[in-house]
Amino acid sequence: MNQKNIKNLNPTNASKAYIKKIKDQIIDKQANILFEDLKWIKLEGVSKNMSDLFPIVITGKGEKILLLHGFDSCFLEYRRLTPFLNKTNKLIIPDLYGFGFCPRSSGNKYGFKYLIKHLNSVLNYFSDNRPIGIIGASMGGALALELARQNPKKINKLLLLSPAGLSGQNPKVPWPLNHFGAFFLRQPFVRRGLCRQAFANPTRSVGPAEEQIASIHLKVPGWQSSLAEFAAEGGVSNCGQPKPSQPIKIILGKHDRIIPKNEKEKTTKIYRQNIKIAENSGHLPHLEQPQLVAKSWQDLICK
Repeated sequence: MNQKNIKNLNPTNASKAYIKKIKDQIIDKQANILFEDLKWIKLEGVSKNMSDLFPIVITGKGEKILLLHGFDSCFLEYRRLTPFLNKTNKLIIPDLYGFGFCPRSSGNKYGFKYLIKHLNSVLNYFSDNRPIGIIGASMGGALALELARQNPKKINKLLLLSPAGLSGQNPKVPWPLNHFGAFFLRQPFVRRGLCRQAFANPTRSVGPAEEQIASIHLKVPGWQSSLAEFAAEGGVSNCGQPKPSQPIKIILGKHDRIIPKNEKEKTTKIYRQNIKIAENSGHLPHLEQPQLVAKSWQDLICK
């Protein structure tokens, strides 16, 4: 099925068709395994299109953990961490609203409050009247904090991985600059550069598989318009305070070149007692040091 035919389908079917189209082209074997555990779930009160279904990976057995990926990414971000956790935990890995392989229906809005609305629906669907833990990476870390503040009885612990958006205030990007920005972000040389910048040692860590996954969701219908609207709404920022009541652990990559220095300093000032440094990581400790992240989760449980 070509890209034109995919765009003519309803949003959920278009996303499903796109995944079917690219699935056999995936280089990374761990990414292929996550695709096998992908489910499409109806969530109440999220989309104006009542037929929309949302992609969520569900894998493993045991205590539930909700895993939130970062900005302009998808559930595949957790491909290397999953094998270290799913033997003793049930992992719930949604694509964030308006990101990854999510359907983008006409009339839907995209921004911080809509991301949180979607995550509250995910939480309600899976919580089963028992509290669950959250692991949030980059922007997903900021979202995890806000979700925990809103749900003190449904969320019992948080592990944040190089969280972004904990301080500062992002400007709202007006039209047409928001669309120019999204167009620029999809250019191959930009994607390649950002992918390399995210790793501590790109020469060793970044190859065709990493570059493929960093850009794999860009041709999902509606990608540019939803990203542009997200920018117009001001993105995600200033989520570090007040601290939620749940136990928190934060892992910061020693060689993180994505989060601005002043933001890292403010995060460290607020959460100093909760921080661990991943010595061999950049912005992606869950990809570069997944065993360390898994052990930190177990330590948080024991504590």
